[in-house]
Amino acid sequence: MNHIQKTAAIFLIAAALLANGCAGAENQISGLETSDSSPEPSIAPGEPSDSKEEAVSQSSPENGELNPEESETKDSSQASPPALKETDWSALFGAFHGAAVLYDEKENSVLVYQPELARTRRSPCSTFKIISSLSALENGILTPEHSARAWSGEVFWNEDWNRDLDFETAFRTSCVWYFRELIDEIGAERMGDTLERLQYGNQDISDWEGRLNTNNQNRALTGFWIESSLKISPMEQVEVLRRIFGGDSEYPERVTEPLKQAMKLTGLSETEAAVYGKTGMGKDRGVTVDAWFTGFADTEDRRLYFCVYLGESEGLQVTSQEAKAIALQILSQYGGA
Repeated sequence: MNHIQKTAAIFLIAAALLANGCAGAENQISGLETSDSSPEPSIAPGEPSDSKEEAVSQSSPENGELNPEESETKDSSQASPPALKETDWSALFGAFHGAAVLYDEKENSVLVYQPELARTRRSPCSTFKIISSLSALENGILTPEHSARAWSGEVFWNEDWNRDLDFETAFRTSCVWYFRELIDEIGAERMGDTLERLQYGNQDISDWEGRLNTNNQNRALTGFWIESSLKISPMEQVEVLRRIFGGDSEYPERVTEPLKQAMKLTGLSETEAAVYGKTGMGKDRGVTVDAWFTGFADTEDRRLYFCVYLGESEGLQVTSQEAKAIALQILSQYGGA
């Protein structure tokens, strides 16, 4: 069992404790990630799942995951598990239906707002560009200095997409056609390997073309990651980022550094923390049902991993920019970002 598998087994137990109501006080627990009771490797294209929302169930020893008793004996060499504290950020969310997770790597602690929603899987939407970029960089499909792709001439709703684009510009403008091409070149096998290695949500890429998407029928703008078969929870988003960018990451700097630079927020003052992240937003029949901002921040003395999720909220306009604004306020309150 490699270190990713070990940490995943540890982090799985957090979901069980959250489900059993243990999040109301600060307790030593075995992590912050959640997973299916019987996680599957990536599903081959052609076997779509049409569920819109997926509450993550507890793991069990029969599935090959460590239970709480086994964790201490089998992984005694691991660092102490994170402390979990349910946190009230309702003043920042207002009437928005949403959740937030903040992991302080230095303190080894996790703050969670709305734990049940934080462990519910939803479509990652454009936050998945972090993962597709990672896979393309690792597999040599994407090299930042030779990353330009030619625009087809098709006019898209976003003016920023109607031109030739390089990787960083495509990432910052969240250009779907650019990443649709990139993901097709990665292919199902390599993408499945990446998701399994990262233990990314339900790892379901079965709806490769995104035919389950009810908001768009243009296959240049749909895919398994946009209101389709792939699902991930806010807690899992944070743990996946830690696996990519944490101190024990298996990914070399030639992969993580270009991705980190593409994720870096601009326009922050020099006195503020460096913030790296990606927004994401998805609609169902014209109504925004998922909005995200997830990433990490480097303060003077620590790294903070975060995820803010907003779901459909009656009477409110839900956007990824709202999620981003909430995340920046959380970082500012907690770590001086």
